[in-house]
Amino acid sequence: MSDPAVVLDDLRAESEEVDALVGELTEDQWATPTPAPGWTVAHQIAHLAWTDRAALLAATDPEAFAAEAAKALAAPDRFVDEGAEEGAALPPAELLARWREVRERLHQVLREAPPGARFPWYGPAMSAPSLATARLMETWAHGQDVADALGAVREPTARLRHVAWIGLRARDYAYLVRGLTPPADPFRLELTAPDGEMWSYGPEDAPQRIEGPALDFCLLVTQRVHRADTALVARGADAEHWLTIAQAFAGPAGPGRAPQGDAS
Repeated sequence: MSDPAVVLDDLRAESEEVDALVGELTEDQWATPTPAPGWTVAHQIAHLAWTDRAALLAATDPEAFAAEAAKALAAPDRFVDEGAEEGAALPPAELLARWREVRERLHQVLREAPPGARFPWYGPAMSAPSLATARLMETWAHGQDVADALGAVREPTARLRHVAWIGLRARDYAYLVRGLTPPADPFRLELTAPDGEMWSYGPEDAPQRIEGPALDFCLLVTQRVHRADTALVARGADAEHWLTIAQAFAGPAGPGRAPQGDAS
């Protein structure tokens, strides 16, 4: 996962796939509610534009980013919603143009980043490949919200390997953000990729193991599906518990999704 060219190519492809979902929408379709309460399709794209802009700021003006991050950390839920609401209020064509412009600038800056460069973020500082991976994860997750809202079915791709990787890397964060102590032992993931290949992460002899479809794991760690609605198999109490709190994104613990069929 350390080759900047690979993850940046995949980030571009992921962004273009989401772009294709919304590029021809009518104004009414931009106002379609998504699974995120209170967020329309426009809010989802506005959030991507907002976070891509934050990543660009982190990579080009760390001091300005620090000031923005301080505001976000002071009121994380409200800050994110306000950014989405501001962008969603724009005419759809203008919002889409803004997202296209900022993400293209971000891609270029990350491609030109010197080896070893690290950029501030809302959690630990990140290298260019790691920041690109984080952007891909979020683009994929919010793209899933858009697809669900529009009734579109996206074919899973090998790009999910980046989402799975960052989901595992964020294991301890999911505990710490809830005031819990992370397990001391590493976990083993054995995920079946969309093409049937096996993706394995972690020590082969790890007693805590998770097996199942890569798509289900990625949906779970981005909190786009409830644990009960996956085909994931956890072997070990710690592994099972993690699947109930996993999150691949920075920020407060999210509420997750209700089980399918839950009317509440």
